[in-house]
Amino acid sequence: MGKYINPFTDWGFKRLFGQEFSKPLLISFLNDLLVDELHVKDLTFRDKELLPPTKDQRGIICDVYCETDTGDRFIVEMQNRWQPNFLDRSICYACRSILDQVDKGRAEREDAYKFLPVYTICFMNYMPHTDEVSKFRTDIVLADKDTKAQVSNKLRFIYLALPLFEKKAEECVTDFEKWIYVLKHMEALSRMPFTAQKEIFKQLEDYADSHRLTKKEWEAYENSLWVVRDNMACMAAAEREAREKGHAEGHAEGHAKGMKQGRAEGMKQGRAEGRAEGRAEGRAEEKKAIAKQFLAMGLTVEQVAQGSGLSIEEVKGLQ
Repeated sequence: MGKYINPFTDWGFKRLFGQEFSKPLLISFLNDLLVDELHVKDLTFRDKELLPPTKDQRGIICDVYCETDTGDRFIVEMQNRWQPNFLDRSICYACRSILDQVDKGRAEREDAYKFLPVYTICFMNYMPHTDEVSKFRTDIVLADKDTKAQVSNKLRFIYLALPLFEKKAEECVTDFEKWIYVLKHMEALSRMPFTAQKEIFKQLEDYADSHRLTKKEWEAYENSLWVVRDNMACMAAAEREAREKGHAEGHAEGHAKGMKQGRAEGMKQGRAEGRAEGRAEGRAEEKKAIAKQFLAMGLTVEQVAQGSGLSIEEVKGLQ
């Protein structure tokens, strides 16, 4: 086990962002995330358990009321999840937070539909396979399609795809970048960076230190860690199966068309094969990236090989 806990286990996420004693961490993170937009002065947890309402909704939800230094209030949902259809699910959860604020008994009154803005922040500690998220940070607002002008501040979505954040520690300039670097690499770190630059990272180091956990805390964390590993391995296996199926279908279709079109299509097929080879190389690099994530999480070489599609020898070469 590493020196620091994995912040993306349910237990680790709740310890760092969902406890009264760790409120300064969450306030600091939100202010660095939303720098130049607003400044959170205080927050209150809406749900003591901080868990989804049903068992199939894997990934903890941190639900808080926030108050800014100007007196404005809004709701933040921080979601740490690894299930499919994450975009649709995050929209569903945000809408539920809005509906929970509506006074159904006074629906005819004008003030019945006055509700606080809802900010949904999703940590994606896995490689996204969707056109909606193609970069590290994706910000979504309600805006006019033509003018791009924001029409309402009541819904805001921020998706953070950690595998797409590739900066090294020395390349991190903003405090937000430092946060992301630490969270992404925390379990593999031997020491906490940036503690001399910002006091909050010293607090983060104290709360994330696995050696300071009690026996009961350690057992709870270890159980949560195995859930994460199982989920990630299942996801990688499903993605590998889908890629292999798509490759096989594409190969069969291409072969049939090639036979039908004959030699006249030879050059076109050659170019297609060249593109296919390029895509294959891209998939190989993707497998390596997934394998490196699994290794950083502490999975065995055999588990990494099974989940990523690489051979055991290839995985060993990445260590």
